[in-house]
Amino acid sequence: MKFVLATLALTTALTLPSLAAARPVVLTTTLNTYGGDGAYLAYYVTDAQGAYVGSLWMAGGKSKYYEHLSDWYRATGGDAAQINGITGASVGAGRELSITLDLADALFDAGYTLHVDAAVEDMRDSPNEVAVPLTTNGANTPVRGRRYIANFSYGM
Repeated sequence: MKFVLATLALTTALTLPSLAAARPVVLTTTLNTYGGDGAYLAYYVTDAQGAYVGSLWMAGGKSKYYEHLSDWYRATGGDAAQINGITGASVGAGRELSITLDLADALFDAGYTLHVDAAVEDMRDSPNEVAVPLTTNGANTPVRGRRYIANFSYGM
């Protein structure tokens, strides 16, 4: 049920402003085997000027750790309302997280970028672990993360 609410919240937040059609997009993130606790991951979108547009998903449920997702935290002012209904469990080392979300067609090929911040308890934070332009040609192209993410891709 939580996943359905997350998809509804995301669809509403990112499709209504443009009144555009939406498409299901699968975000797949595979973590490195880094030898630590589960990673907190913040997925969010910025526009062509780098301004925050909206949050897509948060992996990790304890809000006291959100400040370690520093780029997301700075963009949102740490506002947990940005992720209400779109939060899941943290992701263990060596594990894969796959989420399907409805994203507005207007986000693709229009200068928007999908970002993933990562943080692991007692290890270094990794803001902007992945930053990928949302393009139709970039779909299904794996991108390596900087520290904790072995690869990330989105598929349509």
